[in-house]
Amino acid sequence: MTLLDVSREDGVARLTLDRPPLNVLTPALIDALGAAFRELATDSALRVVVLRGAGRAFSAGVDVGAMRDLDLIGARTFIEGLRRTTRALEDVPVPTIARLQGHVLGGALELVLACDLRIAAHSCRLGMPEITVGIPSVIQAALLPGLIGWGRTAELLLGGQPVEAREAERWGLVNRAVEESALDGEVEAWVARLRALPPDAVRLQKTLLARWRRVDLDTAVALSADVFARAYATGEPARAMQAFLDRRRAGA
Repeated sequence: MTLLDVSREDGVARLTLDRPPLNVLTPALIDALGAAFRELATDSALRVVVLRGAGRAFSAGVDVGAMRDLDLIGARTFIEGLRRTTRALEDVPVPTIARLQGHVLGGALELVLACDLRIAAHSCRLGMPEITVGIPSVIQAALLPGLIGWGRTAELLLGGQPVEAREAERWGLVNRAVEESALDGEVEAWVARLRALPPDAVRLQKTLLARWRRVDLDTAVALSADVFARAYATGEPARAMQAFLDRRRAGA
């Protein structure tokens, strides 16, 4: 059975979780995702990555059967594997988009939080129900207070109940919530928008976004100044700014 389908065309990589019916994550699938993200990070022609689930759900999370009998060492080994995979996703040097429908739960939401953009169908329900099976939510859950605030983070993690897509959009947990029929169109509009931008600038901005998550404000500002200067070494600002000036003159 295929667990993960990876396709590439015109600088766009599409990774599809393909473990019907709910694309439940196994250690093997988590490892396959990590390997795919690390391989994509070496592709200099890559422009955008889309992560999606086949069928009626993005993913209902990690296979509880695979976690039930873990001991202390096994639990640490398992969670470190998931941490490596989410870090590999964060380290993909181009924008990553999560296309979401149906269930997005637990470890699946951790993957989604490691993406840059999250676009969900109205049918989507996002949550971290780990506490209901006796474990805390960890790793990417640490990003939630900065994303949705401490109160909503407590509601999501301590309550263990999922939130519907439209509420998740109001919270800031997803970027867009759209009708099911409009989901692919919204994702592809973002893909086209990102592909139309100067590629070196996009990669530099992605680098900053990833590093800003991990450093204090003063360090983030210093990094920003350095990356701004590095942009000029690519030659891209001169080309892009000249094109802007030419368009403005043509429209004058």
